[in-house]
Amino acid sequence: MAANKQYQAYQNNSVNTASSGELTLMLYNGCIKFIKQAMKDMDGKNYESKNTNIQKAQNIIQELMITLDPKVEISNQLLPLYEYMQFQLKEGNIKNNVALLEEVLGFVTEFRDTWKEVILKTRQKQFTQGASV
Repeated sequence: MAANKQYQAYQNNSVNTASSGELTLMLYNGCIKFIKQAMKDMDGKNYESKNTNIQKAQNIIQELMITLDPKVEISNQLLPLYEYMQFQLKEGNIKNNVALLEEVLGFVTEFRDTWKEVILKTRQKQFTQGASV
């Protein structure tokens, strides 16, 4: 039980000290986790849990949509993709169609991997700039 409290404290601390880029990465990772679990639930005919996990993934995508800055051009390109993913998750949930969830999983995984690369390159750039000072 003490280990569980320590893990929870670690997780809370991770979120509280993360940069905005790291928080976005955490959102993508959470979305991936919930979609994968929903797919397992669908396969196991555990429809209540499937619905809950899809709703969690939808909530994450909604949060990603809310945080977009409309003044930044990429945001205007991402918004329709996020809306499409929301629609596909809803359709996959209603129709119990795992292929629709797989499609969204592919998008989220690609976004996550791209975002991870951006974070790494930003850190490398900051490190090299800091080293040259």
